[in-house]
Amino acid sequence: MKTIGLIGGMSWESSLLYYEFINNKVKLQLGGFHSAKCILNSVDFAEIAELQANDDWESLNKIMVRSAIQLEDAGADIILVCANTMHLCYEAIVQNTNIPCLHIAEATGEKIAKHSISKVALLGTKFTMERDFYKNILSNDFGIDVIVPNQEERNQIHDIIYNELVRGIINLASKVKYKKIIDDLIEAGAEGVILGCTEIPLLISDNDARVPIFNTTKIHAEKAVQWALK
Repeated sequence: MKTIGLIGGMSWESSLLYYEFINNKVKLQLGGFHSAKCILNSVDFAEIAELQANDDWESLNKIMVRSAIQLEDAGADIILVCANTMHLCYEAIVQNTNIPCLHIAEATGEKIAKHSISKVALLGTKFTMERDFYKNILSNDFGIDVIVPNQEERNQIHDIIYNELVRGIINLASKVKYKKIIDDLIEAGAEGVILGCTEIPLLISDNDARVPIFNTTKIHAEKAVQWALK
């Protein structure tokens, strides 16, 4: 079994899910007392969130690269960035490390392709919904058309993530808002919904839409286990 290196803390609530999903998958695959070989390097999300708000991606790249190098030096065989938005730093990590970094959008694209779905809705932070780093992989590598909510809905989704979910606050009214947005996107032609923020699964589950839900946290974690055990 290879060792999985996790850059976590963005937020720690979703990093907890990564650890759970990874170990459950290893237990399912190997049985007995088996658990995953993994190393967690957890950053301070307050620092990350401030730099995001200031659009200081040069500093964010430096933090992610430093974290990745620390994982490599500690013996990790593969790197997972435990957040969708922070894959904006993916290229910097790849350029400055010598071990693979598993991209969350690539893992998600593979999963969607198995369902023969051609159009999906993408929910996430405004960075993820409005920039092309995520959508381009799905479109160029897998031929998947990606739609996002309108501006007002994007603001609602983003605010709920940063003001509630990353703080561990689960609000029923926010769940109702998310489900309404998802229903609107399905009416617009979405055949599936990507939970493109690792905190959204704290609020939305498979039963909250009439089309397939793609939990990127679980998909990313289980893809890493598949890699570690192959």
